[in-house]
Formats: sequence, C-alpha cells, structure tokens
Amino acid sequence: MVEFMEKVAKSAETEELTLDERNLLSVAYKNVIGARRASWRTISSIEQKEESRGNEDHVKVIKEYRAKIEAELSKISYGILSLLDSHLIPSGLLCKVQGVSLEDEG
Repeated sequence: MVEFMEKVAKSAETEELTLDERNLLSVAYKNVIGARRASWRTISSIEQKEESRGNEDHVKVIKEYRAKIEAELSKISYGILSLLDSHLIPSGLLCKVQGVSLEDEG
C-alpha cells in the first residue's frame, strides 16, 4: 500500500491530495512503521532475556536481526520524509495537514 500511495502522491503534481488520499497515505505509513516497531519491541525483549541467561550466541543473532529491523525503520521513515520534502510540502499539496506532517518529522 505504501508503494501505491507514494505513486499517487508523486503523480499529484498540480492538484492537492484529497482527504481520502491523505488518509490512505497516513494509514499506509502508520501500518508499516507500527509493524516494525512491534517487531523491534519484541526482539529487544527477547534480547534482554537472552543476555540475562548468558546465551551470547543467541544474543549475537538477535542483535543482527534488531539491526535489520532498525534499518527498515530508517528506510521507511526516510521515504516518507523525502516524499514530504520533495513532492508534498513544497508544492502545497498537503497544506491542510501540513502541521500534522511536520509534527511527524520532528
């Protein structure tokens, strides 16, 4: 859904996104970020348990997986910030929700 909504946002060069389009864009990113955040919390909890047990082999693998999740979060976050900076905010296409979008950036 994120990929599709990115295409919609990028193709809206002259028109403001509709309320439905803005909501879908928001929900798409919220869902993919939320899933990764839940994964990160779970894997961090498992990492702490394994560290307390002294299972260094497990901890090493878990840290690698946590780093992968963090990289995905960074990529997704950069994606929406880039979309906002390059297509939506400069052209005023999110003027009605610009305050909300800028809140997400900070």
